[in-house]
Amino acid sequence: MSKFWSPLVNDLVPYVPGEQPKMANLVKLNTNENPFGPSPRVVDAIKAELNDGLRLYPDPEGESLRETIASYHSLKPEQVFLGNGSDEVLAHIFFGLFQHDEPILFPDITYSFYPVYCGLYNIQSKVVPLTESFEINPDDFKQPNGGVIFPNPNAPTGRYLELAHVEEILNSNPDRVVVVDEAYIDFGGESAITLVDKYPNLLVSQTLSKARSLAGLRVGFAVGHPDLIEALNRVKNSFNSYPLDRLALAGAKAAYEDEAWFRKCCDGVISERERVTAALGELGFEVLPSKANFVFARHKDQPGEVLAKGLREQGIIVRHFNKPRISEFLRITIGTVEQNDALIAGLETL
Repeated sequence: MSKFWSPLVNDLVPYVPGEQPKMANLVKLNTNENPFGPSPRVVDAIKAELNDGLRLYPDPEGESLRETIASYHSLKPEQVFLGNGSDEVLAHIFFGLFQHDEPILFPDITYSFYPVYCGLYNIQSKVVPLTESFEINPDDFKQPNGGVIFPNPNAPTGRYLELAHVEEILNSNPDRVVVVDEAYIDFGGESAITLVDKYPNLLVSQTLSKARSLAGLRVGFAVGHPDLIEALNRVKNSFNSYPLDRLALAGAKAAYEDEAWFRKCCDGVISERERVTAALGELGFEVLPSKANFVFARHKDQPGEVLAKGLREQGIIVRHFNKPRISEFLRITIGTVEQNDALIAGLETL
């Protein structure tokens, strides 16, 4: 704390990202990074940008990438907004699209950046409890609010909400923006992007960090009605007019142009997720149904904190949340075959 801090900063409780430990020979399964590298086309595209052009500012609107994403999802470029990772996109959404005179709604167990944004922008919020089986009940979002946001699949549970239930929430809130945060959608779910032209109050955010293996580039986007996108552009251009650099724009575009690599990586994660889920079940774990690149599991006898510590002593890092309702769970990122084998062996030892 400092006398030079503003009152707002004094009261902020920042988001705490997953640990990035500096340990040799680490089996790192705690931050949901893709175990497979990016498309070789991405590397080639970035190398091609390493020239005198770096002295020039990038395209502030990312027009070429917006056109690529729009074409991929059968939309128009004016329906696409780009940001420096989906976290920046979400920050602009909280500031520019949620009404601040009523509380916004999000699940009680969800992405922990949401309450941070509420604190940053002084937005009221109301948490909506998940069911006993850790699912979103659409009926619980049929109440007065200043906007709705939820991940789908949810994080950290990994549970997926079918699009018919997403539509229930949309139809119940025609005068409020409903944001579906789809960081993990490509690992088995159906994207709500298919509903964008049907619902002017729907905004869908995605990231290239997970399924397209570009966490190091920081590229995210949102799609929705052009009026929603215009609001986000107004906020962006009042904050940072050049959010994506030349390397990120080139790499992201190349990633979208290599569909075969994308599908191969997603299929590999899904296959390993099924294998890990089965192995955990044999070891006495309850594993929630997951459509993400991670699983959320608790053991019938062993506390989550004890298991996380025991794995760490073996050089295996998973995520443990010491929070109500989920303190016995471990969130385990799906890694390579070798990493997953090490995880299973480590748990067998414990």
